[in-house]
Amino acid sequence: MQYRPLGRTGINVSALCLGSMTWGTQNSEAEGHQQIEYAVDSGINFIDAAEMYPTTPTSPETQGRTEEIIGTWFKASGRRADVVMATKITGGGNEWVRGGEAISSAAIRTAVDGSLRRLQTDYIDLYQLHWPNRDHYHFRKSWTYDPSGQDREQTQAHILDVLQALGKLVSEGKIRAVGLSNETCWGTAQFLQLAQAHGLPRIASIQNEYSLLQRLFDLDMAELSHNEDVGLLAFSPLAAGMLSGKYRGGIIPPGSRRSINEKLGGRYTDIAVEAVEAYAAVAERHELALAPMALAFCLARPFMSAVIIGATNMDQLTTNMSAADMTLSEEVMADIAAVHRRFPMPM
Repeated sequence: MQYRPLGRTGINVSALCLGSMTWGTQNSEAEGHQQIEYAVDSGINFIDAAEMYPTTPTSPETQGRTEEIIGTWFKASGRRADVVMATKITGGGNEWVRGGEAISSAAIRTAVDGSLRRLQTDYIDLYQLHWPNRDHYHFRKSWTYDPSGQDREQTQAHILDVLQALGKLVSEGKIRAVGLSNETCWGTAQFLQLAQAHGLPRIASIQNEYSLLQRLFDLDMAELSHNEDVGLLAFSPLAAGMLSGKYRGGIIPPGSRRSINEKLGGRYTDIAVEAVEAYAAVAERHELALAPMALAFCLARPFMSAVIIGATNMDQLTTNMSAADMTLSEEVMADIAAVHRRFPMPM
């Protein structure tokens, strides 16, 4: 397992991060514990969660259950120190998470205390903002994105308020580092500039969607990532399971994410299906399994701090983890590039 720096924090994280959003709905507590145990014993030291998890589906009855499952593993195993624990405050609009309130300094303190209680720990290694209060282009919003109505001064005042709250929590020892999620290049730059100007915590990472089917990060975000040491934590690197191949031929396996959300949050489109077939052909041509190839591609990107993998069973987890030891040849990378030129934005 490779270990990579988390921004400029001095924290090193495994190149594969264990995602947890199925624990509490698609996975039981025992299954969640089994995945953690296997992953940590295999070299993964990084787990990602969020106060709103599980998400498949989300509900007021299960909100926070994922963190609780991780917390019971920490308590039972005594291995809290073996894990770099990341979690997130939910953005506005989710009514059953703190009444749907937007992110603010007050909301952050409430959310951090709730996560600490559920995780049964006294500190969070990486605390992330799940999505911005203002409009953004993530979650398939890029087709209609228009930032022209944003108020620059209001946004900067909000960011400063948030950073000041995070700074207090760092000084209290409740969090070690801070990160963003579903952010834009300009938004990330504002966090960096205001943190430097006011002596507040520096953004260590950004958790955005990235896969063979979703490569918006390759452009301006890649430049910012390189120059500012803000690495990507890639979520949905298998495009909600599409790049595992399990949905090929229109199949919807029982209990799969697509059995709960047929369009996979807007990812499952005719063009995306065609792109998956093209990438599957590349894998077959080079005698590779599709899922590890897709993950190995993500791991090879120069801006990548960690790739977040999720699984609903141990076979999926072991298959995904095999990508850690895979190096793609120049021929494979050239074939991937050719498919990308045919399908630059299929979702």
